[in-house]
Amino acid sequence: MNPTTTSNLIDGKQTAEDIKAEIALEVAARKAAGQKVPHLAAILVGHDGGSETYVRNKVLACERVGFASTLLRYEDDITEADLLAKVDELNRDPEIDGFIVQLPLPAHINPEKVIEAISPEKDVDGFHPMNIGRMVAGLPALLPATPSGIVELLSRQGIKTSGKHAVVIGRSNIVGTPVSILLAKNLDTANCTVTLCHSRTENLAEICRTADIVVAAIGRPEFVTADMVRPGAVVIDVGTTRVPDASKKSGYTLKGDVNFAEVAPLAAAITPVPGGVGPMTIAMLLLNTLRSAKGEIYPHAAG
Repeated sequence: MNPTTTSNLIDGKQTAEDIKAEIALEVAARKAAGQKVPHLAAILVGHDGGSETYVRNKVLACERVGFASTLLRYEDDITEADLLAKVDELNRDPEIDGFIVQLPLPAHINPEKVIEAISPEKDVDGFHPMNIGRMVAGLPALLPATPSGIVELLSRQGIKTSGKHAVVIGRSNIVGTPVSILLAKNLDTANCTVTLCHSRTENLAEICRTADIVVAAIGRPEFVTADMVRPGAVVIDVGTTRVPDASKKSGYTLKGDVNFAEVAPLAAAITPVPGGVGPMTIAMLLLNTLRSAKGEIYPHAAG
């Protein structure tokens, strides 16, 4: 990876495997008791390389934990109306406990309209406004997968968060904004004082240097450099940008939002890319599907 110590690496891959093993045990127990096996469906539009990889990993993860899974593929010329009709069909299918529509979508399809069309009780990505609203209000919700994965990773690593200053870089609805809300909550792994930064933030480096925990989710490869991180900080790198690399068989290298070579020697703990936050996202997606199947959040939806 880099000529630096690996003792401070946060192993998201192993942590995700631990969670999947726990889910697999519960699914096996449900099956043995004659209960329904959770069923996750995914809609993939077009042939985006990153989306193809991510959806393939979701299908493999379903097999790993004993879920049923369905992958629905469409070309990128599918109309918005046809996609919304398929979403409605999955909403009404009692066999499907949860489903996701893989983003990004082609330019002619409004992603917000698609997200809002998904039934909140089957919204295992945790993007629907009702789930976001319930999260903000402190009510039970299907939480956004990546933000809840970050919080779970901190928890399972035994990283102290209560009273700490967390700086989140990036304010997207998918990661930055929800993780800032979760970290500020009065929960076991939370109780942070949170500063949410973004592209218009003045004195960004200065603010970052005050952080005990840095969450980089701005979508710019190697944006966070050594001068932005104080020694002993915990660094969570959410970025996964494909950067052209002729030396690789694939033709690209995955880069995070953190300049790992510079920052890792400073950090008390840091997530690598790949192998950090990414695997946790899929683990939490599976956990949401299990919760949906059990009717934990929306009891009337239990199958």
